Amino acid sequence: MKRSTQARYMLGMVVDATGSGMYLPLSLLYFHHNTGLSITRVGAIISAAAVLGLVSNPITGVLVDRYGARAVVVGGYLVRATAFASYPLVHDPVPLFLAVLVMAIGDVSFSPSIQSFIAEIAEGAARDRLIAAQRSLRNAGLGAGGLLAGAALALGSDRAYHGIVLGSAVAFAVAALLIRSIPTRPRATAVTRTARGYRLVARNRPFLALTLLNVPVAFGYMVLSVSLPVYVTQELDQPSSLVGVLYAVNTVGIAVLQIPVTRLLTRYRRTRSVALGATVFATSFVAYAVLGVVSTGTALVIGVFVATAAFTVGELMHGATASAMVASAAPAETRGRHLAVYQLSWAVPTALAPAVLTGLLTASPTGMWLVLATAVGGAAAGVLRLEPRLPRAAVRPGTPEPEPGSTGAETTEPEQADPSRALRDA
Repeated sequence: MKRSTQARYMLGMVVDATGSGMYLPLSLLYFHHNTGLSITRVGAIISAAAVLGLVSNPITGVLVDRYGARAVVVGGYLVRATAFASYPLVHDPVPLFLAVLVMAIGDVSFSPSIQSFIAEIAEGAARDRLIAAQRSLRNAGLGAGGLLAGAALALGSDRAYHGIVLGSAVAFAVAALLIRSIPTRPRATAVTRTARGYRLVARNRPFLALTLLNVPVAFGYMVLSVSLPVYVTQELDQPSSLVGVLYAVNTVGIAVLQIPVTRLLTRYRRTRSVALGATVFATSFVAYAVLGVVSTGTALVIGVFVATAAFTVGELMHGATASAMVASAAPAETRGRHLAVYQLSWAVPTALAPAVLTGLLTASPTGMWLVLATAVGGAAAGVLRLEPRLPRAAVRPGTPEPEPGSTGAETTEPEQADPSRALRDA
């Protein structure tokens, strides 16, 4: 991949993340301020629109396979830019629901289309490194956007609120232009024309297994924003300011360390790295559970930081590598459909996490952490067992991908017969 291509892509991600970071911290506050509706009612409307927006997920996969990932990424950006530009005109519940629904449709299209786009412009270890750089810069962009939003809100005026959403609209439009300028390789269409619906995805049992194994891990990712704040403040009786510091430890850690960690992991099988990352996740959950029986004091605070650091290490090992593995496991001709299905393993836990995790936390704080640790640990073991059934290109970053139109069913088993290669990759 040319450096100019990578530079344009990463600039697009930074602009995107900055726009998102400006708006995400104040989405509820903005509509509460602009419509006069209660925070509870605004939250209910936004959640309803987000759930309905998930219906567009299968359509995204079809559009990616038919028109190419770049077109869908650009279209999604323009849809979101339009939604943001309409926000200052929203003053009542129905227009609020419609505007947020348009935004949700654009949001839902992003993950499967951007992963497909990365797969189109980068292969092998370069794909892992590009995803790592994206995660790192997106964290930085989200932080920068949050700071800009904070500065604007300090003015305390309607213009400041409207300036934030319109600034986000401009950011998405600029990101669309940057992505549109990136050249892509010719797409394969032979299988896409004969594939009806998602039948090819349904027949790809290893990929479906990979999708299901990601569900408990996705719930694990959500604890930082859903469970941990409540656990730290109510169960461990620590000040709410500590939650912000813990969140900073995670986001700064990802921004600073994601690229070097992923560069190191490209030497090994992706399945091993993903499984190890999930295992570290599970270990951090056990550590959080143990903290519930530790007396208050310095040891407790240190323990919380250690557990959060372990959580961050697990995310560093799992996140970028898992994304690259899944993109490589999806056949090129139906990659959009495959990744749209995989995205459900993130979207559904994200939607259910507030209810599921808070319910478990209410029933038993220690039990919640142990349930998560067991489920995520089981997912790690499942990925290792699935390794022989995955395409070699998905498991080993340096393996060339099959030509478009091939079955893509080559597994890692033939290469495992080479003792020297197996020893090196173990």
